[in-house]
Parts: sequence; structure tokens; C-alpha cells
Amino acid sequence: MRLLIAAALAFAAMPAAAQTAAVADPVSAILAEAGPGTRWGVVVADAEGREILAINPEGRFMPASNTKLFTTAAALWAEARGELAPLDDHGAAVRIEGGGDVVLIGRGDARLSGRADCLARCLAALADGIAAKTRHVRDVIGDATLFPDQRWSPGMSWNNIPSSSGTGVAALSIDDNEIAATVAPGAIGAPPVVVVPAYYTVRNMAVTVAGDGDTLAYDRAPNGRELVVSGTFGLARAPVVWRLGVDDPADYAAWQLAGMLRARGVRVKGAARSRYRPLVPREAAPVPVSPAPAPASGPVVPPPVVALPPSEVAVSVVTINKLSQNLHAELLLRRLGLAKSEGSIADGQAVVSAMLAEAGVSANQVTLSDGSGMSSYNRVAPRATVRLLQWSQRQPWGADYRASLPVGGADGTLRRRFAGTPLQGRIFAKTGTLNATNALAGWMIAASGKVLTFAIYANDVPEDVRATAIMDRALLALAAAN
Repeated sequence: MRLLIAAALAFAAMPAAAQTAAVADPVSAILAEAGPGTRWGVVVADAEGREILAINPEGRFMPASNTKLFTTAAALWAEARGELAPLDDHGAAVRIEGGGDVVLIGRGDARLSGRADCLARCLAALADGIAAKTRHVRDVIGDATLFPDQRWSPGMSWNNIPSSSGTGVAALSIDDNEIAATVAPGAIGAPPVVVVPAYYTVRNMAVTVAGDGDTLAYDRAPNGRELVVSGTFGLARAPVVWRLGVDDPADYAAWQLAGMLRARGVRVKGAARSRYRPLVPREAAPVPVSPAPAPASGPVVPPPVVALPPSEVAVSVVTINKLSQNLHAELLLRRLGLAKSEGSIADGQAVVSAMLAEAGVSANQVTLSDGSGMSSYNRVAPRATVRLLQWSQRQPWGADYRASLPVGGADGTLRRRFAGTPLQGRIFAKTGTLNATNALAGWMIAASGKVLTFAIYANDVPEDVRATAIMDRALLALAAAN
């Protein structure tokens, strides 16, 4: 015990630079196990804001889903200031327009559901409202014009589009803009059985083979509705479920509503289709020579037949951070941009930048092109992330923000990490994974009981390196030493 106390006193007496070096040496040794290629950035600070470890703190790293920390903080900040655009009085609604078209209106709410087991914000309730009003309709139109049409962010890899990670983003979204496909073995030599909603067709080139191997793969052309399945699937394999992306969410929602109306005895004479609002670059917008006269009267927009309540921001923040939900983060970013402009990605990022300026984060430390972290253009300095996290805890919404993060060994994307270690239940952090990229940032309770704020990034990770395992060991070493 005397030796431990003496060591602690000796450490406290060191100059700050020497303390940082003393902490950095064992951590650097652990990080070096990644071998050549991997680029690390680490900042760890104590409750007073003093950095106890800084490795490449101003380096610009791809943050992956750590981007969601910035999006959700900006949403809570804007809401506290009364500057988050309201979703009117509903999250989705239906109305009947002249000629008998049914219009399903999206309001940027991610929680509309067409599932059979839906309990809240159900598309079925909207179908019931239409069926009670009329027995004949023309087209069923999915209206996603609240936001400009930016279904994918700049810098998102095209190969993610077929999967749920790269699903389209639209003001009218349903079922997380995902379609589930179930794959089960067929007879040996025959294709496996692929079950998918009729919105997609399937070209099945896969083969069922003996054993329990699996080389199955799927693909789909952007804006295509044919799912191409290839590879082999073992006869002894259990069925698997794929979560597929949707490129035209408004069309998919309209397609679902049309099916529900038919099931309720409503004749749909036309087709399901979608409509979007094009993004017009500001520099391309025409400048009028003189103000145009106001029309004597505009078209009368009929009121909704039935509307659903919007989702609460706090609920969205928890979903985004605990589950790393990409679509919800992107919709929240666009909603941020509605307060003062048209709801584009750039408009949302302007709000994030304003928050960061208030937090004391330098503009050159953060460059973001989306709200979820799927963009390969995003860059963040570890020091900027730590500064944001520290600043957040001085805000009235800080406790809710921290509580929205996954807990090590307990829930969210950290439920399996740190389980059975001294940091189980004592680390609260947002994960991040993208091609050759891993990230983790948040808070941890050290062995001494001190609360440490940290951000650790690994970029350019070789394929055979498990950077998250190395990262976790480094954080465990830090927690044990403080």
C-alpha cells in the first residue's frame, strides 16, 4: 500500500508533459501491436479538462459512426434553444387530392411502420382512415417533398446501397427503409429458397450444397428492384435474414399503402408512385429582377384525412446512439436544417457548425458531409470530439445525451464489448465502424473512480488487424492506471 501511495504521489509531482509521457508509453505499446499502416489518434482528459493522454490529437480522422455524436448533440442543443424545426402536428398523414389521388405525406419522421405487429405510428391507421372515407381511389402517391431529394450523402460508398446501412433517406420513410429477405436451404443442387416482399424480384443463381458452408452474396443495381443472389448455401445451415436497403422510400411507402387499401376493399385504379423536391444549388437559383406579384388565390390544399403523432427528439437520439441507426441520424440532420432553411444536408451541417463554435471547437478540426458517419469525406480531430463531450456535460441536456450512449457489456453496440472486464457497466461510448476505420468516444470510470472523457480513432486499418480489440485493451490499461 505504501508503495502504491508513493507511486501515486510521485506521479502527481511530475510535470504535466512527463505525466502524459508516462501514460502514453504503455498505451503506445499496446497500439503498436496493430503493426505498420494503422493510424491512431487518442485524447483522454480528466474531469477538470486536463489532457492526460494525447496521441496525434489534431490529426484528421475518419470518425465513422462517431459522427452521430455531433448530429445528436446538435439536435438536443437546437431543441433546448427552441430552434429545432417542428414536425407540424403530425409525423405522417394522408389526404385525398382532386381527382381521387391518395397522398401519403412524409414529415421527416423515421418511425412510420407498415409491419403487421405495429403498435404505434402505423400505416394501417392511415389506410383505415382512407377506407372509411372512400371505396375508390386513383393513384397512391408517396410525398417526400419536405426535404430536398438527397437520398445519399456525398462520400457514401455506392456498394453500401443494397444493404440497410446505405438505404435511401427521404422525408417519407417507413420501416427504417429496410426490406427483410429470408434465405433457407433448398434441395442439394437446387437454389436456396429466398423469400422477399413482392416489391423486389429475385434472380436466384445460388446453389444449395452439402454441409454447413455459406458463400452467399446479394447485389442490386442502384434504383433497381431486382435482387441478384449468388454463391452457395449449405444444406445444414439455419435460415438467414438479410436487411435490404430501399432506394425510393416514398415509392415503397406508397406501394405498401396501396396494398393495404386493396386489402380493405378499396379499389386502386391507378398506380403507386412517389414525388420528391429537387435540390437546387443556391448559386443556380434565379434572381428575380423585381418581386413577382402574389397570386390572387392559390390552390386549396385539402386537410389530412388522418394524421399520426411525431416522434420525440429524445427518443430518436437514444435510438441513433444506442443502435447506431443511420437513417434516423440522417433524418434528424435534415430536420435541423429546416429551422432556418430548406432542410438540406448543408443546412443541417450549418447548425452543427454553429453548435461547435459555441462549444469552442475550431472549424478546421471537424469536417462533416453527413449525419450518420457513412460518408468517407468526414474528418474529425480526437481533441475536437473530447471538447464537444466535455462541453455537453455543462449543458442542460448533457445528462440525457450521455445516457443515450451504449454501455459497455450491457446494451447497444457495446453490449458484447468490455463484458467481464473492469469496464463493464463503467464505459459509456459511441462506437464507429467503416471500411478500415474504427472509433470509440465517450466516458469511462477509471479504477480510482475518476471520470475520464476520451476519443480513440483507428484509420487505415489493414484487413488482418482487429483494431477494436487493441483499442479496448488500451482503454482498459488507461482505466487501470488512473
